[in-house]
Amino acid sequence: MSETEVRGSTVGEIPGRKRLVVIGVGAVFWTWLLARWAYHNTLLDRLFTALGFPDLIRSELGYRQQESWIPAAPFEAVAEAILSAESAVGPLDFLIEWAAWPFELAAFATTTEPALASGAFITVYLTILSMLFGLVIAVPLSVARVYGGPVLSGISLVYTELIRGTPLLAQLFFLYFGLPLASFFNGFAFVGEGAIPRASILVAIIGFTINSSAYQSEYIRSALQSVDAGQLTAARSVGLSKLDGIRHVVLPQGLRFAIPGWTNEFVYLIKYSSLASFITVPELFRQARNIGSDTFAFTDIYVIAALFYLALVLTTALAMSKLESAVAIPGLGSSARRD
Repeated sequence: MSETEVRGSTVGEIPGRKRLVVIGVGAVFWTWLLARWAYHNTLLDRLFTALGFPDLIRSELGYRQQESWIPAAPFEAVAEAILSAESAVGPLDFLIEWAAWPFELAAFATTTEPALASGAFITVYLTILSMLFGLVIAVPLSVARVYGGPVLSGISLVYTELIRGTPLLAQLFFLYFGLPLASFFNGFAFVGEGAIPRASILVAIIGFTINSSAYQSEYIRSALQSVDAGQLTAARSVGLSKLDGIRHVVLPQGLRFAIPGWTNEFVYLIKYSSLASFITVPELFRQARNIGSDTFAFTDIYVIAALFYLALVLTTALAMSKLESAVAIPGLGSSARRD
């Protein structure tokens, strides 16, 4: 069994009704999240202003000035009602406190949603861009590793093992403080203006891209090696060059086999994006840490942030599972296992 099959089998395998529950909760979560982002989008603000709706989109408001869309009062009222029975249970009052805590947590979550939505936006596009840019690097790396001969294969191996063998946080620190790329990007006047991310985010994208490319190349390498070698021979026999045979015959199959590994890499990158907070990127984890510093409610805010990450991870796993099913060739390889 290949590495991609083993690693992919643990992600996204949610059966029956539980899958429907995750899909329903995920749909609500993403609807709210996309609406939050759209409400403060500069381009949409200009569009609706031109159409005669100047107050529909409020991009001029920072997340600290944004109002919550979900009122905290109902949750606070339920929590107070539960806590009012605390004196009646005597030594078991801790059970009442535990029963009221979810409602207190929900009330607190409503006050933090603008900041967490802002951080989640950066987490999402940081992850997606790093995955896509990493894929662009990973494909030629994996092809060179399998078909490139001693020199190209050796270069690919050194790159892959160097990146996989060093901590991601150390790589980010090297790029941000060591080179330093942040000062380089800050030299451009347009960085941090409008839709252009700030310098620290650009450094994080570069760091995650480099790191992800090494792991993705290993998933693709394993997938390419699972394609029957006779298929490339057959492609050469009908007149295709070696490069064309790899491009048109081997890669389309190998990339399908690599999807379970990509799913895990997507999940890992969502969680590892929290490391960008150490180079001042205001993503989800850093926003949660800032809220904790302001309110001293560290336990509550980290529980809420964990729920955000869980929602992102589960919906990503399900989406990748659907992608695997959509591109599967019946009867061919591991992708055919999906329903």
